[in-house]
Amino acid sequence: MLQKFLIFISSIRWQDFIDIAFNSYILFRLYALFRGTDAFRVLLGIAFLWILQRLAVSLGLILTSWMMEGIIAVAALIVIVVFRNEIRSVFRARNIWAILWGLPRRPTKTPVEIITESTFKLAKRRIGALMVLPGKEDLEEFVQQGIPWDGRVSTEMIESIFWPNNPVHDGAAVIVEDRISEVGVILPLSHRKDLPSAYGTRHRAAAGLSETTDAMVIAVSEERGAITITRGVDVLTIDGKWQLVNALREHLGIRENQSQFLKRRKIELRIAALVSLLIVFGVWFSISRGLDAIKTFDIPVEYANQNPHMEMLNTSATSVRLFLRGSRALLKSIRPEQVRVKMDLSKAVSGTNTFAITNDNLSIPPGLSLKEVRPMVVDVNLDTRSKKMLPVQADWVGKLPSELLLVRAEAEPSKVELSGPKTILDGMQTLYTTSIPLNDIKGSGEVEAKLVIPSAFLNLEAGFKDTVEVDYEVRKRE
Repeated sequence: MLQKFLIFISSIRWQDFIDIAFNSYILFRLYALFRGTDAFRVLLGIAFLWILQRLAVSLGLILTSWMMEGIIAVAALIVIVVFRNEIRSVFRARNIWAILWGLPRRPTKTPVEIITESTFKLAKRRIGALMVLPGKEDLEEFVQQGIPWDGRVSTEMIESIFWPNNPVHDGAAVIVEDRISEVGVILPLSHRKDLPSAYGTRHRAAAGLSETTDAMVIAVSEERGAITITRGVDVLTIDGKWQLVNALREHLGIRENQSQFLKRRKIELRIAALVSLLIVFGVWFSISRGLDAIKTFDIPVEYANQNPHMEMLNTSATSVRLFLRGSRALLKSIRPEQVRVKMDLSKAVSGTNTFAITNDNLSIPPGLSLKEVRPMVVDVNLDTRSKKMLPVQADWVGKLPSELLLVRAEAEPSKVELSGPKTILDGMQTLYTTSIPLNDIKGSGEVEAKLVIPSAFLNLEAGFKDTVEVDYEVRKRE
């Protein structure tokens, strides 16, 4: 098992690492940018459908996989059309850095901060307000005439509810977690005698509900712009934002401060990054490893480390056919020049040498394995290089005129030196020129003729030309 794991790790290319890291970061950025939005929840649903589609493909459910693929394509289009405003708001950044690295700030604003900010805005503008934050007890039998609202808490929403021209501005708004559940609610009045005379109906209603339930009520005076909270029999005037924030956190049971919130956010993002990496790695593995195929390559054989004092005469094969196994995606991207077959001739001797083609002779991209090779062996015939001085002889063809007789023919130079395989040179005694026709000779003279080298493995040594001057003499017959 360990050996298979090591083989798998060694087969991963550096391009695969970049591929996995790049797509993991894209998935993580999508989470960081769209978390908390409706579009993100729909994207999760599409991802779940994609997993079901891949499962259907692996099980051979052709119709189911085809239907899932169509649904995913339509759903992706619907996300772009329906949630275009959310997508536009996410990508509407001052610079590209905010999209590639920065985190949106809007999700960090908690309901406590929204309620606090809205309360002080209303107080500054002298707009009266009553906001009820229920505890564990049910308020249904204590409040009356509430209008169902069910809207997300926001500064604009709270200001619009208590705007003087709004028909429900005189009633209370009930806030449960991060949503406004009811507006225009009538609260029971307190009959306490110890309340300040400056408190009007709004403050007595706040005290009346908190006396009979465990709810906390925030009251904003429109005459004085003062902020008061009631909880139980306690009535507290708020002087600063942090005082209201602490009171809200205590009532809601929130013990987390800003540093703890940021720490929890960092942990959440790290977990999201790890999950993104695991998801992308799983997809890459299923695509690259789950669809094996075989492809044929005809690769020329390269010979290396040949002894400079030896000559290669011939080989049994100039190229070999390789059958490589791997994923279809990887095989499609492989070019023939990325595959090499190299034979090491450092230990070859004079004569016929037989070499078996193994993985040691192959250079193939990571992620591929050798299934078969044809031929499995290659014969290489080597010979020792040697030198030999050979006499030059003119190659006369044809027939002299009947009245003439060739009495002398000498080549200049008369000998030349050749180098090449020893076996070839040992079988040679004379080096001939190209054919010189006798029919055209009318008298004595000279003619230039080219030397005929009988083998491509032979070469003239330095200082010798490939042509000679043939000096000939003829006489008339008596």
